[in-house]
Amino acid sequence: MGEVFDSGKFSHGQQVGHLEAALAEYTGARRVVGVNSGTDALVLLLRACGVRPGDGVLVPAYSFFATASAVVLAGGTPQFVDIDPETYAMDPGALEAAVTERSRFVMPVHLFHTMADMAAVTAVARRHGLTVVEDSAEAIGMRRAGVHAGLHGAGGVLSFFPSKTLGALGDAGAVLTDDPEIADTVAALRHHGRPGRTLNDFPAISTQSAWPGVNSKMDDLQAAVLLAKLPVLEEQIARRAELAAAYTARLKDVPGVVRLPRTHDAGPGDRDVFYVYLIEAQDRDALVDRLGRHGIGTEVYYPVPLPHQPAFARLGHRPGDFPHAEAAARRAVALPFHPDLSPGDLDRVCDTVRAFYAGSRTTA
Repeated sequence: MGEVFDSGKFSHGQQVGHLEAALAEYTGARRVVGVNSGTDALVLLLRACGVRPGDGVLVPAYSFFATASAVVLAGGTPQFVDIDPETYAMDPGALEAAVTERSRFVMPVHLFHTMADMAAVTAVARRHGLTVVEDSAEAIGMRRAGVHAGLHGAGGVLSFFPSKTLGALGDAGAVLTDDPEIADTVAALRHHGRPGRTLNDFPAISTQSAWPGVNSKMDDLQAAVLLAKLPVLEEQIARRAELAAAYTARLKDVPGVVRLPRTHDAGPGDRDVFYVYLIEAQDRDALVDRLGRHGIGTEVYYPVPLPHQPAFARLGHRPGDFPHAEAAARRAVALPFHPDLSPGDLDRVCDTVRAFYAGSRTTA
C-alpha cells in the first residue's frame, strides 16, 4: 500500500498491472484487464465481443440485476431463460427452447457456489451459432474440467466487491479472456482509447461508433489490497468449504428447509467454491424476520426475478413464465457466511432456524 502513496499514481498504475498478471497466473487466462467494477467488466466485455443494438443476449431469469442491465447498457436485448433449480444457473434445456432469430449471444451466470453446465451451454451455442460470454463475477476459483470460470467461451468477468470471495475495500472488477483482441479492446474502452492507441485500432469498436471509450480504470489502492489478499485465497476457499459442510450437517434434517446446496464436483479438475451459503426455506420472509430479531443477518437472493423487474416490463413476461426462478425468488435466503465464522456462531444460526420451524406451521 505504501508503494501506491510513494508513487503518487492512484489509478491505472503499476499495482493494477501486477494484479492483472497475478490473476492471469491464478486463473490460467491469457489476459486479465482490470476495471472499476464487475458491472463495468460485463458491459465492456459485451461491447468488445461485438454486441450490436437489437442483438438478443440469452441470460438466466434469476440473477443480480447487473446481469441484465449490462446487456442493455451494451446495446443488446436480454432474452430470459429459466434456471436449473439445483445450480440456480441457466437450464440448458430451457436455453435451447429460448433461442430465437434475434439471439446472438448467451451469457450463463455462475451463482453462489457452483458453475453453470458449461458443456451443455456451449453445445447449444454451437448448434445455434451463439457467442458464449460468462457472468463469472462470483466465481473466482471455480473450475470445470480444469478450466477456470470465465474461460469456457469468449471471456468472463470477476467482481471484487468487498463481500466477494476475493474482495477489495470498494468496487473493482476484471475481464478475463484468452482472446488478445478482446483484451485489447476492453483495455482501450476502459481508458478512453489508452495512450499510444486509438479506438480505431480495434475492429470490434471501430465498427460500432456508438461505443466510445469510458472511464472505468481500476484504482491502484484496490489493486494493492487484492494483491495482499490473493496469497491466502486458497486458504479462504478451503475454510468456506468447511463452513458449508458444517451448515449442511446441522440443517439437513430441519423441517421447513426445502433445499440445501449441493456440490457439483463431477471429476478431476472440477471445483465448486462457496461464495454464500444459500438455502431454500418455507415461510422464508417470516424466517428472515425471526433471525433478524435474534441479531442474525441474512440476505435474500433475489426477491424479484429479472423478467418481472419494472425495467423489463416492456418485454411482456408474466408470472408463471419462469417457474424455477420464481420459486427460488420466494424461498431462497443466504445465511451468515464468512471465513471467521465460529462453530458457536453456526450453532446459534442453526438452532434459531430449527426453533423457528419447531414452533411454526409452515406453508410452501
